Amino acid sequence: MAVEKITMPQLGESVTEGTISRWIVSVGDKVNKYDPLAEVMTDKVNAEIPSSFTGTIKELVAEDGDTLAVGEIICYIETEGGGEAKATSDAPKEGSAPAPAAKSEAPTAPAVEDDADAPNKRRYSPAVLRLAQENNVDLEQVKGSGAGGRITRKDIQAVIDSGNIPTAASKPAATQAPAVEAPKAAPAASTAPSAPVAASAPKAAQPVNVPVEAGDIEIPVTGVRKAIAANMLRSKHEAPHAWTMIEVDATNLVEYRNSLKSEFKKKEGYNLTFFAFFVKAVAQALKEFPQINSMWAGDKIVQKKDINISIAVATDDALYVPVIRNADEKTIKGIAREITDLANKVRAGKLTSAEMQGGTFTVNNTGSFGSVQSQGIINYPQAAILQVESIVKRPVVMDHGMIAVRDMVNLCMSLDHRVLDGLVCGRFLARVKEIIEKMSKDNTSIY
Repeated sequence: MAVEKITMPQLGESVTEGTISRWIVSVGDKVNKYDPLAEVMTDKVNAEIPSSFTGTIKELVAEDGDTLAVGEIICYIETEGGGEAKATSDAPKEGSAPAPAAKSEAPTAPAVEDDADAPNKRRYSPAVLRLAQENNVDLEQVKGSGAGGRITRKDIQAVIDSGNIPTAASKPAATQAPAVEAPKAAPAASTAPSAPVAASAPKAAQPVNVPVEAGDIEIPVTGVRKAIAANMLRSKHEAPHAWTMIEVDATNLVEYRNSLKSEFKKKEGYNLTFFAFFVKAVAQALKEFPQINSMWAGDKIVQKKDINISIAVATDDALYVPVIRNADEKTIKGIAREITDLANKVRAGKLTSAEMQGGTFTVNNTGSFGSVQSQGIINYPQAAILQVESIVKRPVVMDHGMIAVRDMVNLCMSLDHRVLDGLVCGRFLARVKEIIEKMSKDNTSIY
């Protein structure tokens, strides 16, 4: 018999962690290779984690709602046939077990097993670290019930429920252990999400102190909402956001699209929306200003060759960003079809992880719900996001001082100031404005 580990997979480009929304299996269940084990949510996609082995579920390391970094162990499977024992594959390779420490004899804290008997004791998952920090639990004084002595979330919760919480101050001097390095499965570099989340967890947990009074409604935070929150927090913390806006006269575009929409719907079977025209204009401008189509990569800026437009699609409780690939090569009709198809897949829960990957710039149709001005959060690691606001009729001063009612729209752009400066963004927006204002039946084809 051999014990194999299943880790959190990378479910998309730039995805660094995932949240287990639901376990499909339980301890003791027999599974075949490729059978689904759990449903996982990220900020980009929902997916199932398949088993890499045929065997029996030995231990579920993570629980429903736990967020783990890519590469973190989520469960163990006992398989038949040859293979190294789990202790051989886990303990020496990971290098996470320090020199043995003396057993704790303190009567006020749970006993700590010898490190030789618990090679995985100090391999803490982000969920364990977060819960321990929120409740000031000294993990050195907690006995782990998981494989190889690993401390699980249930172990921490049991200590908290007992009311006898071991703290660093309660540990006898003789049992003090040296500082433990972060496990390799959850890198401690400043760019990895797992370490900052754990470090800042106590601050993020403060809202639990909000008083709940009669008539108040408590809504649990879903895994999808947690994933969205984590990605938005990372974007705001890491990317210095700047914001700019330009006003565009879309009168000719409105007249042109309205003259086509009924016939187009009858012929093609789907709507010709204003958004398709804006996406086409943005894709054309990105081709002329490739600096905007870039990403921050720490010691370099990566300017992407392909123009893949991420579009925001909302459901009742979540937001997804499917991608229109090579948008600059597509007609307005082709873009309109993709917008419709991707939106339908999102709302039907059929969007695949592949359809969420590879985006280089995001266009958000905030005008669909009446917004006229907004400041979007950048879809990390992209360098910018453009909000297309609602088209509204406004009086405008024309040439020679004449006033006319025109269809006006605001385009609002958030940019990562590490990658982009105001000059190039201003020129980019001016070009988008020029393209849109020239769209008409005389010089724009939708095919």
